[in-house]
Amino acid sequence: MTTTPVPRPGIMSIAPYVPGEAKAEGQARVIKLASNESALGASPRAKEAFRRCAEELHRYPDGAAGELRQALAEFHGLAADRIVVGNGSDEVISILTHAYAGPGDEVLYSQHGFLMYPIGAKAVGATPVAAPERDYTASVDALLAAVSQRTRIVFVANPNNPTGTFLRPEELRRLRDGLPANVLLVIDAAYAEYCVRNDYSAGRELVDAGENTVMTRTFSKIYGLAALRLGWAYCPKPVADVFHRVRGPFNVNAAAQAAGIAALRDVAFTDRARAHNDIWLPWLSRELTKLGLAVIPSVGNFLTACFRDQAAAGAAQAALKSKGILPRAIAAYGLADCLRFTVGTEDENRAVVAALAEHLGRP
Repeated sequence: MTTTPVPRPGIMSIAPYVPGEAKAEGQARVIKLASNESALGASPRAKEAFRRCAEELHRYPDGAAGELRQALAEFHGLAADRIVVGNGSDEVISILTHAYAGPGDEVLYSQHGFLMYPIGAKAVGATPVAAPERDYTASVDALLAAVSQRTRIVFVANPNNPTGTFLRPEELRRLRDGLPANVLLVIDAAYAEYCVRNDYSAGRELVDAGENTVMTRTFSKIYGLAALRLGWAYCPKPVADVFHRVRGPFNVNAAAQAAGIAALRDVAFTDRARAHNDIWLPWLSRELTKLGLAVIPSVGNFLTACFRDQAAAGAAQAALKSKGILPRAIAAYGLADCLRFTVGTEDENRAVVAALAEHLGRP
């Protein structure tokens, strides 16, 4: 007989999510490039909105996040009653998984997709199923081939983390059209603001076209509000109704709501962050390629560089850490021979290239 509470079967098989490193012992300066955070930080307007909330800490936040949802609706041209908000897009993903999957069900995602998809599936007793990718990119054919009678949710990160690759609108539409009507397609567009290509879409048109597609977004990336944990989703009305029945009554704090509204409205600052990335993402890609590394083309604010093998990637990571530079090891994503680098400030990007050149013995 057990003497302590026993978790539900399957819980102990979950490998906990491990965030990117933030400290390097013995280093006065740490260049953290492990978590895809904004190189420019948060908007000054968002910071000021956050400070003003200090005078109202004894008040509960707006449980409906009405002003934030209305601001999102106006900014993106969406219906406010179809927008839901969460404590980061991670919570949105978790709530959707809890609401639509359970024991005996399957949750489908691409081979190198975001780790929270299989973690969320296991947490509710569902079985995560990974579909093979092609050239580090989600394959619509492979995803559709993996759909079974038990499939309840399909997650597609677009752009994908950690590879930075993406599916074009016609491919997303082909995926949605090939799914049974009772399967929920969740398009995780956390990095959408960085990608302004004509052949990219975050997926809102697919949400409008039917009842089984959700688009999730976040304020953690280009808006620089990762510390406040603020995410949202655009859903069909029935999905939004389900979400509100499952979420906590005050799941988004007041400071996050206020800062999110201010960040959304500071368009000039967001444009600066995007322009910075437009310069330094291709620069970093070119310089790492010159060092002999295979760089996966990315449309996010990060890129993944592949080394000769896992040992070479580990040696590079150790060499960088000895100089206070922290990229992200991504063996948990099935990419043990790769490191992921957030696009940092100019001096941070140059420091990465110089440190790798020294480690690799390149001029």
